[in-house]
Amino acid sequence: NRDGSDRLSKAIARFTKEDPTFRSMTDEETGETLIAGMGELHLEIYVERMRREYKVEVEVGAPKVSYREAPTQTAEYNFRHKKQTGGSGQFAHIVGKFQVLPEDNEEGEEVFLFESKVIGGRIPREYIPSVEKGFRDSLHKGPIAGYPIVGLKALLEDGSYHEVDSSDMAFQICARSCLREMFAKTNPVLLEPVMKIEIEVPTQFQGTVAGELTSRRGLIVATEMKGNMATIEGEVPLAETFGYSTDLRSMTQGQGTFTMEFSKYRRVPNSIQQEIILERKKSQLVGAK
Repeated sequence: NRDGSDRLSKAIARFTKEDPTFRSMTDEETGETLIAGMGELHLEIYVERMRREYKVEVEVGAPKVSYREAPTQTAEYNFRHKKQTGGSGQFAHIVGKFQVLPEDNEEGEEVFLFESKVIGGRIPREYIPSVEKGFRDSLHKGPIAGYPIVGLKALLEDGSYHEVDSSDMAFQICARSCLREMFAKTNPVLLEPVMKIEIEVPTQFQGTVAGELTSRRGLIVATEMKGNMATIEGEVPLAETFGYSTDLRSMTQGQGTFTMEFSKYRRVPNSIQQEIILERKKSQLVGAK
């Protein structure tokens, strides 16, 4: 109801102000409010605060992972935007390459680089920023599964313009359409967030817990013994951690604890990438109904 929506808006406004890692957005397809944070536990705390402090009866769906789409090879583009209507038309033409950024950007931020090597006024100087803006505007939704694009460099090398029909908007539209249509040629892959995890358990449960972490596509980096306690350090994909606190409690008779923080983005294995794409398409179809 309206009153509940107002209270929810107030809660979200306060939480986003208090905590920069807590974010909120509206799903355009379903109208649902989405909240994003550093992990399942982080979000559970805020949902509980909404209920307790703001008396908002929220229904919570299953958590979803924020994947990224990244190129793996260079692709050349030669793209023309031409539209003729009654009066003046629209014209823009850009030529260049989409390249892969080096993988030292493991934060998985929305990393994008733009470089222009256009010479001799082939594209007027005032339209170069329009091309960059058009590319940037297309980064939020990649073609594989609609996730943000990262790790991309767009090189603008050449192009052409029309004295009357070219404009800032024509070059923006041209670049937007170009990235949407040509990005698939970079053979893009999905990247997933990987968490750094530290687990403390009594030594008698160490083998069970370590084995179970490996079954979640986890990687054990180090194990340390202190008295009758073992500390296991590792990495695990965020997608495999949902429900982990409950599972760890049952494996260790309630004696195991863990902490988790974001580490980096890593390429999703091919078989799992196909599953993610299918699931994403299914949810988009449901949202469109």
